[in-house]
Amino acid sequence: MDFYSQTGKVALGSRLRRLSEKLTEDAAKIYVLYDVPLDPKWFPVFYVLSHKQEASITEIAQIIGHSHPSVSQIVKEMNKKGLATINKSAEDARVSVVRLSDAGRSLVPKIEKQYLDVTQAVEDLLSQTQHDLWKAIEEVEFLLASKSFFERVNQQRKVRLSQDIEIIDYLPELHEDFKRLNYEWIEKYFKLEPTDHESLNYPNDKIIQPGGHIYMARHNGKIVGTCALIKIDDDTYELAKMAVTPTARGKGVGWLLGQAAIKKVRELGAKKVFLESNTVLEPAINLYHKLGFQKIIGQPSPYERCNIQMELKLT
Repeated sequence: MDFYSQTGKVALGSRLRRLSEKLTEDAAKIYVLYDVPLDPKWFPVFYVLSHKQEASITEIAQIIGHSHPSVSQIVKEMNKKGLATINKSAEDARVSVVRLSDAGRSLVPKIEKQYLDVTQAVEDLLSQTQHDLWKAIEEVEFLLASKSFFERVNQQRKVRLSQDIEIIDYLPELHEDFKRLNYEWIEKYFKLEPTDHESLNYPNDKIIQPGGHIYMARHNGKIVGTCALIKIDDDTYELAKMAVTPTARGKGVGWLLGQAAIKKVRELGAKKVFLESNTVLEPAINLYHKLGFQKIIGQPSPYERCNIQMELKLT
């Protein structure tokens, strides 16, 4: 059985690399066929320089979408073969300017004939396929530019891991977990303030009895996260005391807690959810944005650590 038939789509990168290696191997033969002494990997740099009088390494890297070190290495190899020259910019000595040498320029007429034949061969190849590979590559590149493959895999990982997370209502026997989770993150970045002590020591009196709610997240029998809804008035609730233990981060716990809280506010008929945080808590701020919260300027906060206020309108 073919390896890639067995592994399936999990080997997408490896399969594309195999295809690339096949094409690169043939490309080397094609350059020999046209008596053009180029390494296939030099082509993008050569092409840019053949259409410009000169260009910096940074400029070339931006045009072809390669890293600066990669372009720098190619330029050095082309220079060693006498096909390119490297000089300091007259305007800025820190910038290296690259040009094709006379020998490099002499290859342009030869390679233009090669371009014609290669383009036609590609057209012929694609005409025999059911799917247009060139357009498919363009489409995939466009999609990966908006969300990388790493981000997509990580998203699926969180979805899978979150299936083992239970969101449950707060119970008096979970009081110590509620305190522990919030003590963990507050003491790591800030200091406990009087308002913290009140709500953490007396959650029933300060949060639940006035009309609020507390959710807890449980994973494999252990409480790993929490968040609270504090009633401001009939139209507004504050999302507060959100905390996830470090060992459970990256499993989508915060997302599930946030969604549960927002659903609860909708059920209660309120119109908006308000929260206060600090921008040093970057993962938390990113989570709030994903949940739909937007930055606002509200009333002065009772917390010294607060430097950002956010709001989610539900109507």
